[in-house]
Amino acid sequence: MSLNDDLTAVQRCLDDLDRALGRLARHLPQDDRELRRMRTDAGHLRENFALLRETVPAEAPRPVMVQVSDTPYDASLWRDADEEGLGCRDRRAP
Repeated sequence: MSLNDDLTAVQRCLDDLDRALGRLARHLPQDDRELRRMRTDAGHLRENFALLRETVPAEAPRPVMVQVSDTPYDASLWRDADEEGLGCRDRRAP
């Protein structure tokens, strides 16, 4: 998964948590302290996640794929080239 996918998954989980707490609130008294504490904690998680998202660098664009042909290169391209580690063709290696 990419970073953006992971951030989206966390956002989805936080949204699910809010919805679940809302459903739970229908079954409990309005002044339930534990439920209020959980809703406050969920709000803090949402705020902290928003701060985290601001600090995460944007993903770098994916590199463009370049296709390289399988046909051989023109031999004249290498006419004046030295072979690495061997030196020039007309001299001995050191």
